[in-house]
Amino acid sequence: MRQAALITGSSRGIGFGAACALARQGFAIALNAPEEDDEVKAALAEIEGYNVPAISACFDVANIDLHHKKLTEIEEKIGPLTTLVNNAGVGVLSRGDPLDVTEESYDRCMEVNAKAMFFLCQAFAQQLLRTARSDTLFYSIVNITSSNAVAVAVPRAEYCASKAAAAMISKTFAVRLGADNIHVYDVQPGLIATQMTQTVIQQYEQRAKEGLTVLPRIGTPEEMGQIIASLASGQLPYTTGQTISADAGMLISRF
Repeated sequence: MRQAALITGSSRGIGFGAACALARQGFAIALNAPEEDDEVKAALAEIEGYNVPAISACFDVANIDLHHKKLTEIEEKIGPLTTLVNNAGVGVLSRGDPLDVTEESYDRCMEVNAKAMFFLCQAFAQQLLRTARSDTLFYSIVNITSSNAVAVAVPRAEYCASKAAAAMISKTFAVRLGADNIHVYDVQPGLIATQMTQTVIQQYEQRAKEGLTVLPRIGTPEEMGQIIASLASGQLPYTTGQTISADAGMLISRF
């Protein structure tokens, strides 16, 4: 049997980096985005170049009612899923003072970054526990949160709150699913060059060079993909519930 992964938010950025890294390891891949578009089609064509089964599985992760249906459809096409990478996320509607945050922006962050993650973890776990599993395959959930689950960014308070919630969701499912040999991890990226960060990444790149990070540079989606693939393929055995701070040492306490 082959490992098979659903990676949410995987038509670009960290999600696409994860899809490529997993495909290189022989995983069957289900790419996800809210809707089928040219970006998804281009990403799928690149994944197919790794000669693994690959499909687009486009749906809005915030639509909880679709989760079980979409997981079933994916398995009918590429086989039983062994891996869920919860990467889909949104930023704030506008940066600014926490005293000015709107309910709309707060709810949007919570709905996608925390609530959708919780219920997709739930649906995936329920599906795994209902089916026979192989002793030779590694079963895992890898949730992508953020260094802002720990470190405050005042102009993005609602984003920080949603990522802190997501980090606790990872721990909760790790504890619940451990006895079933389903491993759960929380990857917390720091300064990564993606479409979401493109408006501010040059400023952060300079700050990294000036010492904001221990390694004086920003990270890439490809590097995050390697980390995710290592976790999802069981290359860190006898682990679960870990937080992987993929932040070039940014959050190390220093004098």
